[in-house]
Amino acid sequence: MRVLFLIQGWKVAASRYRVLQYIPYLEEKGMEVEVKTFPRTLSENWAFFWSLPRYDVVFVQRKRLTGFRLRLFKRRARRIVYDFDDSVMYRNSTARSPVSRTRMARFARMLEACDGIIAGNEYLKREALKHNSRVEVIPSPIDIERYGIKSYDSGGTEVVLGWIGDHGSIHYLEKMRPIFDILAKKYPYLSLKIVCDNFFDCEEMKVIKKEWRHEDEVRDLQSFDIGLMPLMDDPWSWGKCGLKIVQYQGVGIPVVCTPVGINRDLVTDGENGFWASDQEEWIEKLSILVEDAGLRERMGRAGREKVERGYTAQDCGIKLGQFLENLVSA
Repeated sequence: MRVLFLIQGWKVAASRYRVLQYIPYLEEKGMEVEVKTFPRTLSENWAFFWSLPRYDVVFVQRKRLTGFRLRLFKRRARRIVYDFDDSVMYRNSTARSPVSRTRMARFARMLEACDGIIAGNEYLKREALKHNSRVEVIPSPIDIERYGIKSYDSGGTEVVLGWIGDHGSIHYLEKMRPIFDILAKKYPYLSLKIVCDNFFDCEEMKVIKKEWRHEDEVRDLQSFDIGLMPLMDDPWSWGKCGLKIVQYQGVGIPVVCTPVGINRDLVTDGENGFWASDQEEWIEKLSILVEDAGLRERMGRAGREKVERGYTAQDCGIKLGQFLENLVSA
């Protein structure tokens, strides 16, 4: 079986976690795999469309083709799989309104043209089923062998709140600045570490700014004591696939999150972290964890167990391989 994966970019988190980490496993199963970014120039598009019949499956990550390009794509490709891990049919949380007729129409046409759909969570599956009956849920997982559990015996007094992500999501965290400043006055040994390519400052809270690097990613996560995932309660946030939480849990740290979408599935309130819906709850739940190192470790280990039961690249790679094989054999 020959499979072409079209990805957003080699350093894009979704590309790394939803495609690139599976490639060695798929090749071990005997699949011939090629990975390319989407063509841009006229010559790249010509070569791309000319090559499509060579592949048994073309796997498209997130991008929605339109008009003539979509019709030509459908005509030239043997089978098309579409993978998405965000509410791409809606505008993001910074928009005045989430509803966009253009986005919804492009999403519908793309899914109707495909032979199979892979959704990152159950909410996205329900949206996809409106346009295509062949939908499989595969979450955004981690390579559990790469993610070592953090050491809880640091012996220091400093406690680090941590957040990792891209610049498009940091606005969720920035809205929490008043919370961080209140906590900083209460706990002078508390700091906030942001791993990103964009940052902000707080008036009271010490902010550690760390540029994201792949080779440092796991070590940066292990330097956190408590992982944060604030969201808004809107259609864009409902489509989030919780990769941050899976990463936090993978290294064995507790999570405090907004109980929206997949966050509710990944974090069981009081077991492997806490839910927080407003400023008062964020301050209360974070304070509990800041003051209790033993609770942080117990919740962190419970989170690690959660990941091991279904959010590993090892398990999800098997699901992806079976999905592609079933699609071709059908």
